[in-house]
Amino acid sequence: MYPLFRSHLDLAHTYWKKLVQPGDILIDATCGNGHDTLTLARLHPRLLYAIDIQPTALESAHKRLDQELSSSLLSSIKFIEGSHAQFPPQITPASVKLLVYNLGYLPGGDKATTTQSSTTLESVAKALELVVPGGAISITCYPGHEEGAREEAALLSFAEQLDKQVWSCCHHRWINRKQAPSLLLLQKDG
Repeated sequence: MYPLFRSHLDLAHTYWKKLVQPGDILIDATCGNGHDTLTLARLHPRLLYAIDIQPTALESAHKRLDQELSSSLLSSIKFIEGSHAQFPPQITPASVKLLVYNLGYLPGGDKATTTQSSTTLESVAKALELVVPGGAISITCYPGHEEGAREEAALLSFAEQLDKQVWSCCHHRWINRKQAPSLLLLQKDG
């Protein structure tokens, strides 16, 4: 029906495919059920960190990827149970090509358990240090619920303050779909 994109995720995936090269290091900071993790794994990263605070999300993601990927692609994925506000120490500064956040709550899970503005801002601030020159941070926001609206507003305010000599920031919003998800992209100068 729509040849360019139907949703925020279609648009995000288009950007990811243009940016990522085989052998890059990637992070899915909120892997949830593994849909974005699967898309990222198919880009043939050297290493893909899939992080989620909910054990059930990681189990679901692992099951999905186990069914869809070859053993060689699956072996490049490191599943980590924990908050997106704390990256594993083995991820070094200026080593990651793309960090992905898909905020909100786990589809099919408890809608009361959502990402929070404070931990998301803490995570994105740390993520800035991890991105290689020419890399990016992709953030899908869900302003359709109260915390999601606060989170999106906080992230936009944060992004507006980033040094324009280092970061190029873009926000995609569907203006004819009330409370639709939006896509925030932060690209580091290469």
